[in-house]
Amino acid sequence: MSSGPLMLDIAGTTLTETDRVRLKHPLVGGVILFARNYESPAQLSELTAAIHALRDPPLLVATDQEGGRVQRFRDGFTRLPSMGLLGEIQEKNSCLAYQLAQQTGYILAAELKACGVDLSFTPVLDLDYGQSSVIGDRAFHRSPQIVADLARALITGLQSAGMLAVGKHFPGHGAIRADTHVETATDLRDYTNIAREDLVPFRQMIDAGLAGIMTAHVVYPAIDSNPAGFSSEWLQNILRRDLGFDGCVFSDDLGMQAARNYGSITYRAERALQAGCTMVLVCNDPDSADELLDSLHWKSSAADKTRVERMRGQQTPYSMSQLHELEQFIQAAEAVSGIGSA
Repeated sequence: MSSGPLMLDIAGTTLTETDRVRLKHPLVGGVILFARNYESPAQLSELTAAIHALRDPPLLVATDQEGGRVQRFRDGFTRLPSMGLLGEIQEKNSCLAYQLAQQTGYILAAELKACGVDLSFTPVLDLDYGQSSVIGDRAFHRSPQIVADLARALITGLQSAGMLAVGKHFPGHGAIRADTHVETATDLRDYTNIAREDLVPFRQMIDAGLAGIMTAHVVYPAIDSNPAGFSSEWLQNILRRDLGFDGCVFSDDLGMQAARNYGSITYRAERALQAGCTMVLVCNDPDSADELLDSLHWKSSAADKTRVERMRGQQTPYSMSQLHELEQFIQAAEAVSGIGSA
């Protein structure tokens, strides 16, 4: 059974029969886990094993384990610094910041992979303009080059533990105050401005082999009247053609308010897939998920199936003593930087 283009969530810490039925549907290709799905590393390992056992090839299991205030799994996992903290450390000691970013990426990936999680939607490549109510210290820095450099270090760490990276939120969410989870978001800048600033980290990470990108539910009317995740101009012309990206394109959650203005859940999914998304997310709305499974007619291309399969990454051996040493390094680096935890 081939992987489908939908990534859905589940209700709790174990699979219900309803979960199993949904996840066996041929349109489903992945599962995203949240804090409500986690109790302990042992429980998480059992849950991911059960998810993987449902299908062949196995479903892709993902989460948002960025660090700072966006870390779905906490008890039993290393407390990861926010990316903004790494940016602050970079201003004082760039060598330390890059080392810390790389080791943060390694421990993030190694701990998740040990529990059967294939992928974290990270790193955030948005710029911190001091404007966004939802991005903030999730971003590394205001400087596009510092963001690119720290992201490259973090990605090196992820890859060394066998995990591929997903840069978000293309083409850049940091310049507006609106939170797309709860409101419509519009960025009035022209393409030249966006390309000179926000696209720099994306362009450099694509050139470095970035495997995945997540889109923003932001409208950039100077470029297209549709949000970026529903825009073939952004996804096919700019991202694929101009920037040369050949990896997996994930929509942000189609249940977010900024996406709900664009029709039924089926229409939203169709528009995102037609625009160029490889996989679309539907979270925290089981009724919409069921509606979509009943009504969506979509067959992923061979290229998109390959892109999804690639996101599984590799299983890389590591030692618990090494993880403990890295955790101590993270704590020591925060202390010597003179910056409090974000």
